[in-house]
Amino acid sequence: MSKPLFLVDALPAAGRFVLEGAEGRHAADVQRLRPGEELLLGDGHGGVAPAVVSSVGKGTLLLDVGAAAVAEVAQPRIVVAQGLAKGDRGELAVQAMTEVGVDEILPWAAARSVTQWRGDRGAKSRDKWAATAREAAKQARRAWVPSVGGSPDVSTKQLAARISAGSAFVLHEEALVRLAAVDLPDTGDLILVVGPEGGVAPDELATFTEAGAIAVRLGDNVLRTSTAGVAAISLLNTRLGRW
Repeated sequence: MSKPLFLVDALPAAGRFVLEGAEGRHAADVQRLRPGEELLLGDGHGGVAPAVVSSVGKGTLLLDVGAAAVAEVAQPRIVVAQGLAKGDRGELAVQAMTEVGVDEILPWAAARSVTQWRGDRGAKSRDKWAATAREAAKQARRAWVPSVGGSPDVSTKQLAARISAGSAFVLHEEALVRLAAVDLPDTGDLILVVGPEGGVAPDELATFTEAGAIAVRLGDNVLRTSTAGVAAISLLNTRLGRW
């Protein structure tokens, strides 16, 4: 089994370090790590350091930490604008997309989104997406934790502005071009737009294409909003040589 990853605010220098708080409790009391076992410490921003458990306390580990290394950001960065979905489908999408390699997630307030993030509810929902991405990154042993942008979400106008500055593709069931056949950028942001349960509205599609996006399809089947982004990233990982 690969070494478990635990996230800290800042990586310590090589030497002795006490892992405490929520991560320490999880390591000591849930995973029940014991002296001599190896793990990884990460800062979520590319930095990772190996460590060996020296001793175990109540909710804490005393670690011998090695020298840290920094993983480069993969290029191009994969950014997904995920239409807000009802129930837990948005969180399911965030979890799975993080595990397969998304670099940034933009909660998109689409016209056909049944759920709308407003006020305190919106801030809490965004924080929940961010927490889901963090836990999924740990599970996948990722050096970089995907960021969740928006305050708390992004509008169609804001998303169009982001599209105009990068390379973008809108997943749409009526598109004639397949994602497997389009040219991909070598660097910068590669933005995927995933609609909510009702799909991308015609005026939204027009706005995005005017900003420079290309409408694409994955195949003949229509996927749920919670799985479309995962399938698209998986395809991109193969085309970009990451898988």
